[in-house]
Parts: sequence; structure tokens; C-alpha cells
Amino acid sequence: MWCRRISRFAVLAIVLGLVASLAGFAQSSNRRGRKYKAPPPTSRIQVTILRNDDGKPIENAAVIFQLVGDKGNMELKTDEDGKSVIDVLPTGSDVLLQVIAKGYQTYGESYKVDKSDMAIEVKLKRPGEQYSVYKMHEQTADADKSSDKDKTTDPPKDAAPRDSSKDKPADSTKQNESQPANSPPKPQ
Repeated sequence: MWCRRISRFAVLAIVLGLVASLAGFAQSSNRRGRKYKAPPPTSRIQVTILRNDDGKPIENAAVIFQLVGDKGNMELKTDEDGKSVIDVLPTGSDVLLQVIAKGYQTYGESYKVDKSDMAIEVKLKRPGEQYSVYKMHEQTADADKSSDKDKTTDPPKDAAPRDSSKDKPADSTKQNESQPANSPPKPQ
């Protein structure tokens, strides 16, 4: 009988000792400053990439997110529906979005991640024609200069007539004859 009481007492002492040691371990870990810190809340952003001309989705476009002020970026590819989803961006952050797709103009814009669930739709355009100085171009809206064909002002009356032979390359056999007829004689 004494044996049973001693064994129960021993088991109870061991259990109390384990509880006390676990409590001491928990307190010592709190003193070291290694508490768990929850990450900031994140937002889910769905980006849809479409063609500008017919609204069809663009597959395999690169969708690049860069947090403003942070190094590095996150790149996703669009699926067959032209969609990509990211859910690790902190709510309240500023992000730069860049979209690159083969055969389309690159898109870039900055966004404020202010909602927990956002949807962004981007319509990409085909590249425009390259500017050439060898072709006649219509006046663009952002240029200040007016074209020569739009000028209607007459030259000043005291201006000398323009010699059109200066605009053309001179022929080597006609170099002596290319002097203007109305030029003053040279002093001797």
C-alpha cells in the first residue's frame, strides 16, 4: 500500500516538475525577444492582359511587380485567358506594374494597393510605325513647329532672290558657270 502511494507521489512530482520546466522555458524565450511577429496583411491582385484592337487575351505576357522603395521584383506570366494573380503584396503599398509581351508596346504604370482584392485590366497596343525623315509626315499634335507647306508669309522685300543651284550638287564641268548672274563684281 505504501508502495502505491509512493509511486503515485513520484509520478505526480515528475509531472509537476515537467510543467514547471516548460513554464520556465516559455518565460526565458520571451526574455530573448524572439516573439512571433505576424506579417502585414496582403492583397490579391488579378491582372488581365488583352489586345487593344479586338479584346482577345494575350498569353505568356510578362507581368512584373516592383514595390516602390524595395529592391527586386516579382514576375508572373499570363495564362491562356490572359490573367495572372499575385497575393503577396502588402496592403497599402505602392507598386510599379510593367507588362511586356512579344509583338506589343510595353506598358508601365504605378498603382496604390489600397484594397484587399483588386482587378487591373491592361489593353496592349501594337507598335507604331517607326519615324523616317525620308517620308512625308502629317503634323503631330505634340509638335510646336509648323510645317513648311503651312507657311503663307512672303519673304521680305529687301531679301535677295534664292539661287536654286546652291541646293543641287554642282557638276564638275559647270563649276565656273554656276556663279549667280546678279552678283556684284569683285573689287580689284
